[in-house]
Amino acid sequence: MQKKIIALIDDDRNILTSLSIALEKEGFKIQTYLDGESALIGLARTPPDLAVIDIKMPKMDGEELLKKLRKKTSLPVIFLTSKDDEIDELLGLKLGADDYIKKSGGFSIKVLIERIRVQLRKKNASNIEETKNIINHGKLRLDPSQLECEWDGKQLPDKLTTTEFLIVQELAKRPGIIKERSQLMDIAYREDTDIEDRTIDSHVKRIRKKFKKVDNNFSAIETRYGSGYRWNVS
Repeated sequence: MQKKIIALIDDDRNILTSLSIALEKEGFKIQTYLDGESALIGLARTPPDLAVIDIKMPKMDGEELLKKLRKKTSLPVIFLTSKDDEIDELLGLKLGADDYIKKSGGFSIKVLIERIRVQLRKKNASNIEETKNIINHGKLRLDPSQLECEWDGKQLPDKLTTTEFLIVQELAKRPGIIKERSQLMDIAYREDTDIEDRTIDSHVKRIRKKFKKVDNNFSAIETRYGSGYRWNVS
């Protein structure tokens, strides 16, 4: 079985070393980068299966790196940062991060490893159960095997992340049916239950923003206040 490749991007050499040792013991292959600029070049040359990115780095910070990555790939990304503000967490999710872990207070490497496994399972799941079928609904076309999304015959300029794709797929499978936030959280995060409702709201806002780049009048995802979301059948 081919080893999964994890890219670690952090300007703290001690963290890179400790994470590399722990992840290699778990059977992963590791790529390390000390700044966003070198990471952007390296990730293009050798695409990993997942990236763990620090926010505060020299040359190019994690937020700018993620913006550039999201224009080309739906690579699962976990932000690892010393920032401890809820606003920063929501910003990270809005930028397209799939998960967010804080360094402050001494983070658990075991928890990070489990979060990595959750994201990899999500990515694999999108290629297995019921995802071989291309979904066509109105202007929407979803190809789960490639995580590709088209709207009115046009590819989205910024690819959906794995989490975003799973949310759109779940809504579009049953147009008109309201999906509660808790249901979408179960689909998008599976075993990871330490997720708040507002996380889904942040993902939906970013999904809408991506669709509006090809259709400024996009309104297929309808908010049902007090309930959740549904894919508009009109």
